[in-house]
Amino acid sequence: MGIRRTTPRPRAKRNIALIVSMTGFGEGRAESDTIAVTAEVRAINNRHLKINYRSSDGYHGLEPQVEALVRKLAARGTVTVNVRVERKASADDYHLNAAVLKGYQRQLGELCASGETPRIEALLTLPGVVDTPDAAAADAEADWPVIKKALESALDAFGSMRKSEGQALAVDLGDNCTVIHEQLTGVEERAPMVVDGYRDRLQDRVAQSLEKLGVTVEPADLVREVAFFADRSDISEEIVRLKSHIEQFRSTIAKGENCGRKLEFIAQEMGRETNTIGSKANDTDISHRVVEMKAALERIREQVQNVE
Repeated sequence: MGIRRTTPRPRAKRNIALIVSMTGFGEGRAESDTIAVTAEVRAINNRHLKINYRSSDGYHGLEPQVEALVRKLAARGTVTVNVRVERKASADDYHLNAAVLKGYQRQLGELCASGETPRIEALLTLPGVVDTPDAAAADAEADWPVIKKALESALDAFGSMRKSEGQALAVDLGDNCTVIHEQLTGVEERAPMVVDGYRDRLQDRVAQSLEKLGVTVEPADLVREVAFFADRSDISEEIVRLKSHIEQFRSTIAKGENCGRKLEFIAQEMGRETNTIGSKANDTDISHRVVEMKAALERIREQVQNVE
């Protein structure tokens, strides 16, 4: 007997849960009279929270402040934060190193046979002639308000992307739960027929054997054998537990954020009950339905890995 096809349920308009994806990206910019800041935040899956901070020279000391902002938003995942700071240099920020310049003039003058002194503009590009602003001397604490503004903007975009992906995850997880529930309903309807079918087949085989051998079998023996089969193939408890797990899975999604680990655990329990139903089924139709349930569970396991 093949799988009974059920008419797909139309997707109801629903209040999407507040679950969020662990993956995301966000970029923010801010500037002041002295600096221009670009902040990038990106994240990939991780069972725990790991924050990697990279910045321009002179701003590595801001890592504790950066981590504090990220931890307010992320609970799991590998989060990489890149902060680029460009200083808006003015003419007063550059200084001629007179000693180095005179040294170049003297050495080149000695090399020139005519004794002609090289033009100064030709020497300005030589190493050490012009002192540029030292990035290590940047006042990171003084620049922090501008950096924080850029980082908060990046985190806002990062959070929005994760929520958007979380909405898609919630819909997909819910749809796969529906597939499992519909197949489980078919299993529940089919289960009582399995024992009846076994009893009928057993009676037919016994009748054929008795006719050949010319012996009799007590009806109690048949009843005992059917009862033993019914007990061995009984899946009523597994069906009840799996229904409970499905409802718990759905309610966990509805509760919102930071439920990824709990969803993983519930999915494991759903898989355990499904495997038991498949091993005890002794029926082709139920086995086919179990295959569909396992396929949906595998999709759930893959998607749950993305939930924070």
